Amino acid sequence: MDSLLKKYLRGDATLWIAFIMLCVVSIIEMYSASSTLAYKAASHTTPVLRHVGFLAGGALIAILVHLVPYRFIRLMSYVGLLLSIFLLVLVQFKGQSENDATRWLVIGGVQFQPSELAKLSVIIVAADFISRIKDPKKDETKYFTAILIMLGLTLPLILIENFSTAGILFGVVYLMMFIGKISMKKLGVIAAILLGSVIVGYGAIKAIPREAMPSTFKRAYTWTSRIDKFFVSDETKEDKYAITDDNLQVQHGKIAIARGGFFGVMPGNSIERDYLPQAYSDFIYAIIIEEIGLFGGIIVMILYLILLYRAGRIATQSPTVFPAVVVIGLSLMIVIQAFVNMAVASSLGPVTGQPLPLISRGGTSILITCIYFGVILGVTRQIKEENNPDDTEMVESEKVEIPTVSLDEI
Repeated sequence: MDSLLKKYLRGDATLWIAFIMLCVVSIIEMYSASSTLAYKAASHTTPVLRHVGFLAGGALIAILVHLVPYRFIRLMSYVGLLLSIFLLVLVQFKGQSENDATRWLVIGGVQFQPSELAKLSVIIVAADFISRIKDPKKDETKYFTAILIMLGLTLPLILIENFSTAGILFGVVYLMMFIGKISMKKLGVIAAILLGSVIVGYGAIKAIPREAMPSTFKRAYTWTSRIDKFFVSDETKEDKYAITDDNLQVQHGKIAIARGGFFGVMPGNSIERDYLPQAYSDFIYAIIIEEIGLFGGIIVMILYLILLYRAGRIATQSPTVFPAVVVIGLSLMIVIQAFVNMAVASSLGPVTGQPLPLISRGGTSILITCIYFGVILGVTRQIKEENNPDDTEMVESEKVEIPTVSLDEI
């Protein structure tokens, strides 16, 4: 059994432990948080069994992906990028709406979010472009321009319906470019242009009546409304604790956190799961704190921080640029998304639609997050095998010869 685990679960052991613990927390909390879904289902166990099925499938995908050499992941990301752009365009015409946002496609009875595939592909392709900069004087402008073109094709398509996802993805790629030592002058210009665009866009939304705005951009009024509610409060002392349709999620999230205390009311004893909209998704972190307290909330936070810490250590051990940058990029995407979700659930940020990676309900998010872990673990496996060739369990007869493809041919 031990040799079987060593053969198929290679890579960084700490990351595997963090991955498994997040899956365990996910199953326990989804069983409790999905009570409103259980009431509507034919069987009370249907929602949690569906969630467990996605986690099991995702774990299998992570195992398979971590055995694939990252040079093939590098090549496949270009296919994923083209496919995601096509699907992002398709979702604008054939997309399915949920919670006033059209983010989902249904093909063959399967519902998924093209933006999840786009995030994965954009990060890996960006890492490839950054790794190709051998001589800053000759290569930097070419590949920096390529990254901007890629972002220009994908981000607007995501932004139309999902402002927070587009913002996080841009932020991750921006940090990757900073880590990849793209010149500060170029990064400064991009930051200035972005800031100016946000100011102009916000002003336009405030100046143009909703009725006069093209339907494609009407989602923008939801963003500005949420930002205004977070930063500008007109509540009086009397209605500070009143629960209305506008603040339903925020207020019940606060109640859940207040009930949790330090050690919580224990799993299965949550009350707010029956009142908090999206308790199993956007606000599941509030239910985690209610049930296992601030102590449990900190443990979950630490699990994500372990991922970021180990990613940094892996990057320093990487012999080449691409695996280092791709590990940093993927880990940043998981951790930043997690902290945005936590901030929303604890009323430290405006409401967004970001799930808690690997814990919230959502098949597409779970499967893609498992691919993130698979790629990161695959990089650690290869680095370990390259640095310690005598420790690998593979024998020569088990290796499969795969024809190599030159990256210059892409």
